[in-house]
Amino acid sequence: MNNLLLLILCFIIGMLLRRFRRIPDNAPATLNSFIIHVSLPALTFLYIHQLKFSGDVLLVAAMAWLLFGLSAGFFWLIGRWLQLSRATTGALILVGGLGNTSFFGLPMVEAFYGKEGLSTAIVADQLGSFFVLSILGITFAGIYSSGRPTVAEIGKRIMSFPPFIALTVALLLIPVSYADWMIVLLQRLGDTLAPMALVSVGLQLRLGHLAEHKRNLALGLAFKLVLAPLVIYLLYVQLLGAHGQTMQVTLFEAAMPPMITAAIVASEHELDPPLANLMVAIGLILSFITLSAWWWTMRGV
Repeated sequence: MNNLLLLILCFIIGMLLRRFRRIPDNAPATLNSFIIHVSLPALTFLYIHQLKFSGDVLLVAAMAWLLFGLSAGFFWLIGRWLQLSRATTGALILVGGLGNTSFFGLPMVEAFYGKEGLSTAIVADQLGSFFVLSILGITFAGIYSSGRPTVAEIGKRIMSFPPFIALTVALLLIPVSYADWMIVLLQRLGDTLAPMALVSVGLQLRLGHLAEHKRNLALGLAFKLVLAPLVIYLLYVQLLGAHGQTMQVTLFEAAMPPMITAAIVASEHELDPPLANLMVAIGLILSFITLSAWWWTMRGV
């Protein structure tokens, strides 16, 4: 509960700082840069080292990859049908296809499933959502950005993306024991991610854009909060017959609201930043209702 209160408070702080002009206009870009270069890599080094590989890991990790593929196909068709701009289509694919499975997902999983559910949630986040962001997210952001980079340029962006570098190194360091001081250091640096990200979203939120983006916002959130987890439920439970708490947590993570870092990447690539930030902010609020509904639905899984 304390983690959720922190998220809400930081979001409100960001809105108030913008409202009363107490922070420079370029503050969101500065905060986002710190998150990408410091906070996310620190959490990656910390969480990847705690991973315990088992037979369910592949199925759990695959969830995020399946959802992003579904998002890419769904919003590509929607974009053509509604004649959306490339920037808007790219924002919907990126933000609609990636869930906030880390600093919102982890405390929510702990609240609903206890600490025993965290190991599954970490796999879904680090080998799923985070890996997808580092590879497919950066790729699609480049494809739909105004610059239209080449394949080589997209590959360079992926390889130079700080969280991807951290993920690669962290996987190599799994057999190595971390010193106590290093664990504390990584934890402290990683703890900055959630408050700074929510402050950044609050700073960039413009509710005046709500009317302008209401149709696309409704499409994006309906997909992320309802359709996407429904597809995973039908595939994993009804088709593959998977059951137990591991699957419950996996489905719960599939129902998480849009990833804040995905909105940051979308903004950095000029993919309809107002829509991306609205999806994160409104999605967080609505998810308290939708996640409770999914938890109740999946109790018998």
